[in-house]
Amino acid sequence: MMRVLIYDDQCRLCVTAKEGLERERAGTDVRFVPYQSEEAARRLGAAYKPGRPDAAFLVEGDGTISRGLDAFLPLVPGLRGGRVLHAILKIPLVRPLADLAYRLVARHRYKLFGSIN
Repeated sequence: MMRVLIYDDQCRLCVTAKEGLERERAGTDVRFVPYQSEEAARRLGAAYKPGRPDAAFLVEGDGTISRGLDAFLPLVPGLRGGRVLHAILKIPLVRPLADLAYRLVARHRYKLFGSIN
């Protein structure tokens, strides 16, 4: 079943990351949907809030929703060097630091990388 990665299509960093994932995972079971769309609102249900999202979301074929770093982890093994990164994230203290880094970058992404308009 097709996975759906929901990303902020107004964020320059998010769009660049999405384009890289599309290139690396071409022909796989992942579709990319902008957060600012009716499909994203429908798929996320109560998790959807109008405006800018605070994280990316991955909706699995069964409807399970992951957000933030957890949205990207299932996609990592399909990337170049992804298996190594996946193993590194299993080291104690690395995962909490990666979560913190994700939240900080997500919170300040427009200041750091700008918007697309």
